[in-house]
Amino acid sequence: KSVHSWVQYLFRESWNPLKLRYQLRNVRERLAKNLVEKGVLTTEKQNFLVFDMTTHPLTDNIIKTKLVKKVQDAVLSRWAGEASRMDRRILALLFLAHASDVLENAFSPLSDDDYEV
Repeated sequence: KSVHSWVQYLFRESWNPLKLRYQLRNVRERLAKNLVEKGVLTTEKQNFLVFDMTTHPLTDNIIKTKLVKKVQDAVLSRWAGEASRMDRRILALLFLAHASDVLENAFSPLSDDDYEV
């Protein structure tokens, strides 16, 4: 299976009843709660037409900037040539970012000259 399909299984975004044992309960809510407790996110209620929805905006963009810089450095500056030689936490971050379709966002502010490996 692909990383994307596993992320879907773990976050309960798959309707495959055979994969129910892989699903984690309330992952998004638990992650958001922990990030709110650490001061990374805040909790706000926003009104979307008919219903209210809880959102979790960033409290400080410095943390996001550091994380984006870490992803950029891992791929462009510290690339070891093969994934097995990379730090496991950075590799997991890259896989999750790719599977969540946000990896491209880390590289969009870079110029063409910055892509030199």
